[in-house]
Amino acid sequence: MGPQVRSDPVAMASVTGMLTAAMGFSMLQLFLLGALGPRIVPDLGLSPAMLGLTTTVGFGMAALLSPMAGRMVDVLGPRRCLAALLGLVTVALTLIAAAPEYWVLLLAVGLGGAPQALANPATNKAILAVVPAVRRAGVTGTKQSGVQFGAIAAGLPLTALASVAGWRASVWVAAGTAAMAALWVWRTLPADPNRDEQASAASRFAARPTGTVTVGVVPWLTVFSVFLGAGMASINTYLALFGERRLGLSAAAAGMLVAVLGVAGIAGRIGWARVAGRAGVAVVLPAGLGFGSAVSALLLAVAPMVSGLVWVAVVSVGVFGMAGNAVSMVLVIQRAAPGRAGRDSALVSAGFFAGFAVGPPLFGSLVPRIGYSSSWLMVAAEFATAAGVAAMWAMRDRVHA
Repeated sequence: MGPQVRSDPVAMASVTGMLTAAMGFSMLQLFLLGALGPRIVPDLGLSPAMLGLTTTVGFGMAALLSPMAGRMVDVLGPRRCLAALLGLVTVALTLIAAAPEYWVLLLAVGLGGAPQALANPATNKAILAVVPAVRRAGVTGTKQSGVQFGAIAAGLPLTALASVAGWRASVWVAAGTAAMAALWVWRTLPADPNRDEQASAASRFAARPTGTVTVGVVPWLTVFSVFLGAGMASINTYLALFGERRLGLSAAAAGMLVAVLGVAGIAGRIGWARVAGRAGVAVVLPAGLGFGSAVSALLLAVAPMVSGLVWVAVVSVGVFGMAGNAVSMVLVIQRAAPGRAGRDSALVSAGFFAGFAVGPPLFGSLVPRIGYSSSWLMVAAEFATAAGVAAMWAMRDRVHA
């Protein structure tokens, strides 16, 4: 493990900003395809369904690649892997910017699954390597909010640029920015330890007995993340459409629902991750956040009957639902042995990505048959299941503590 960076405010701000940027860039290609979809679809002659398939391909590839990415981070180290992550983002965005046909878009989002898979393992490993223990929970929450910052960047400045210079120019700018972020990583993080030392540590900790608490948390968090991800992905995908078609909101107001969700998610991830840094609190937080998310989905289900309730529901989803993955990462950092941090992070992330790949298609297939309110009840059940899994683990952990 490399030396810790200086703990002065400037150095810590640089590390935190760099890790937050890496998280944002890891999914930027999907955010841009969504935000620029109204321009890309007619330009390339796509159908809305063809555009929607890109999301499933991206998250599906991320889920498949996550276990391999975790092992890679444990062997190569966070500096090399974060630089590779941003290099792959640059290539994926370059392919999108130059794409002449649909298959190139699919190739780009498939390639973009690798940065998604690397993001949590590499940033978590970097936190363990360079951030003082007392500051790790706060840095983790901030860097997890990078995903929402990436969505905001795609939806505001890059979309505004596309309206002036065209969607391809906007993606080219994003690709160039990703390349500069790779240089930021290389200049900010200390050099990774020798590869042989990394591999030796990884294999040594991989051989730990499966009865240890460290190993035991990962399967539970992975299952928790599958159900949490399925519910959150359904809300992310269909919230604006629900607002427009079921609640009668204007297109602008429906879009504002997504913006409010993102802002609340940033606050929730940063706030709850800091709370999780307190001794003993992180163990019970996932269950509480899952329960709060289930209540939020129930509010969405009854929103058509109560004027204005949808805004309360959206803020609640952001504060509770979006914070779940950040708290999971805090737990991984707290419990994982250094030689397993990459793999443990990757397995939990794989569960989250699998939920994201499965949730929206299931929700979308149910809406025409049972309507939005009943479909939100299914999402509430997914969140409640996540809460139940987390509660069982918390009780087990306290018994074996």
